[in-house]
Amino acid sequence: MRVLYVEDEKFLAEAVKHNLEKQGIKTDLAFDGEEGLNMAVASIYDCVILDIMLPKLSGLEILTRMREKDVRTPVIMLSALSQVEDKVRGLNLGADDYLAKPFKTAELVARIMALTRRPADIQSETVGFLDVEYDVNEKTLNGEKMTAKEADIMYELIKTPEHIVKKEYLLNKIWGGEAYADDNYIEVYVSRLRKLLKKVSTHTEIATLRGLGYKLVEK
Repeated sequence: MRVLYVEDEKFLAEAVKHNLEKQGIKTDLAFDGEEGLNMAVASIYDCVILDIMLPKLSGLEILTRMREKDVRTPVIMLSALSQVEDKVRGLNLGADDYLAKPFKTAELVARIMALTRRPADIQSETVGFLDVEYDVNEKTLNGEKMTAKEADIMYELIKTPEHIVKKEYLLNKIWGGEAYADDNYIEVYVSRLRKLLKKVSTHTEIATLRGLGYKLVEK
């Protein structure tokens, strides 16, 4: 596994690199936003870790440009700021996860592994409902690429489209019930998936059943 860590605090970056590589995760470093963007868009990484406050380009600007270039590599945002608004902003721009500083290496490793693993219970290569098809291996919906978390949520919705999928189930299944994940995460990702469904011009939509959860339905 190979990750990119973009962090302007060089001492911290080198320490994290050392600890990640002890866990078998090869880590490349970039110390400013421009260098980080150039490396991130190369699409050679299994995961990109972005600090928000960076010289030249912020982590959020890097993330925005990555997604504009259709680079769907999983992204973990890092920041000393831990307000809900900051988390939601990063998620809306296409981040897959958010970790507040200071953090423990073990937690970062757990987040990386969660974003890069293939769900163990997936057997078939494609799953369909009405006029949409989810490709398990490519993490695409009707050919459009998704981020890791978008793909995980879509899989849970599309594998049993006639059943309601509860928010609590998604939090436990995809984030493992970690305290850092909350309802805001789910709502942001569902909003992103709704935009994707519109983009691919399907007759399928995600319905919200208030107080219950979500399900795929025909428009």
